[in-house]
Amino acid sequence: MKSRTRRLVDRWARLGPRFLPFADAATPDLPLSRLLRLSLFQVSVGMALVLLVGTLNRVMIVELGVPASLVAVMVSLPVLYAPLRALIGFRSDNHRSALGWRRVPFIWMGSMVQFGGLAIMPFALLVLSGGGEAAQWPAWIGQLGAGFAFLLVGAGLHTVQTAGLALATDLAPRETQPRVVGLMYVMLLAGTVASAFLFGAFLREFTPGRLVQVIQAAAVATLVLNSVALWKQEPRHSRRAARVGAGAVVADMPSTFTEAWREFAAGPGVRARLLVIALGTLAFGMQDVLLEPYGGQVLGMGVGATTWLTAALAGGGLIGFSLASAVLSRGADPLRMAAAGAVVGVPAFLAVLAGGAAQSVALFAAGVFAIGFGGGLFGHGTLTATMNSAPVDQAGLALGAWGAVQATAAGVGVAAGGVLRDVVAAVAARGWLGTSLAGPSTGYAFVYLVEIVLLLATLTVLARLLGQRILPSTRATPSLPMGAG
Repeated sequence: MKSRTRRLVDRWARLGPRFLPFADAATPDLPLSRLLRLSLFQVSVGMALVLLVGTLNRVMIVELGVPASLVAVMVSLPVLYAPLRALIGFRSDNHRSALGWRRVPFIWMGSMVQFGGLAIMPFALLVLSGGGEAAQWPAWIGQLGAGFAFLLVGAGLHTVQTAGLALATDLAPRETQPRVVGLMYVMLLAGTVASAFLFGAFLREFTPGRLVQVIQAAAVATLVLNSVALWKQEPRHSRRAARVGAGAVVADMPSTFTEAWREFAAGPGVRARLLVIALGTLAFGMQDVLLEPYGGQVLGMGVGATTWLTAALAGGGLIGFSLASAVLSRGADPLRMAAAGAVVGVPAFLAVLAGGAAQSVALFAAGVFAIGFGGGLFGHGTLTATMNSAPVDQAGLALGAWGAVQATAAGVGVAAGGVLRDVVAAVAARGWLGTSLAGPSTGYAFVYLVEIVLLLATLTVLARLLGQRILPSTRATPSLPMGAG
């Protein structure tokens, strides 16, 4: 059995460099098999995100009868932990472990926290629903337990992803880091898609017992995936272990997070870059919660058809990440790549609006695909720019800052998109905007217009940021797609 498994792994490794995306990220010191194994932590993060935002969102409202407002509060709780990602990254940069590790303790701690949240979540949800034997419990116990479970899962996945990306940065040579980033996020996307199909299949015939089984299976899968991902990845530094064991203080480590953050924020263009990440993420993220409802209400698409819209969005993102990785690996400016993504996003949102006005599903789907493509270019560009500008031995802080701004903006964008749509739709339904705008598409159209304005604001800040930079005149920059730069 071992020999057969080894032959299968060898064939997969030989196949990878020819057909697998981002296979050229591998190096002799960091082979593809090790990279793929490390990226399993992104699969566990994608699985948790699907469970929180997608599967449980529907199950709590439809099958368990939980009020939608309470569900919205529960789903938003993990975002509360997102601003702490910069602190997590700083602590993992400067962690003094007697075993000589920096990142591994944080990834393992985050995995255990995520496991704990998933372990108690199904029982808390059953008490929250108030059905069956759970009716004997007070409602506030279910609300408190479910909120605590969601918060634990959010804290765990943010910790795992921040420290895991920092570890990938530590292991990868600088010239291959853009491709490593692409691989990590392709695996996040793969984990998201695969988990969505699996959860949907297992919960097709819903019962409370099946819900407990599925969520607890996800908890066990989290530990298994992250344990395999961590195995023999981070080298142990014997000098650090010896000094910590002797009680010595490492002099070259920043003393406080405040000092480290002040030094990081004082870098050239850091604040403007974080503003770009916030504006761009808001612009691409506000439509996430509106995508399938827009297709159903405005274009009359069925449930199965709107599911393919999500697949088109994910497919566009995958192609965007792939193209960005290929171009950035040749030395292109990552901020210009982010600008290219924003440029693609503007006509993409216009296509979505035009598709609704013309009742054209094909035009609408093309716009959705282009939104995913532009978002892939933008996300890869901003993340690579953050990695490239990270101070020496402070990759965790830089990546944590990117993750904090990105995750917070994504959460705010989803909430703002839903609220704006409902408010504008209610105003339009009363005829206050005129009879021609009283239809269901008005609320959605307003949100898409806001996203276009945010993309234009993102391009404005990027243009100013790029204009302030001193670019080497002797360095040849490969041409970028969509005429960016």
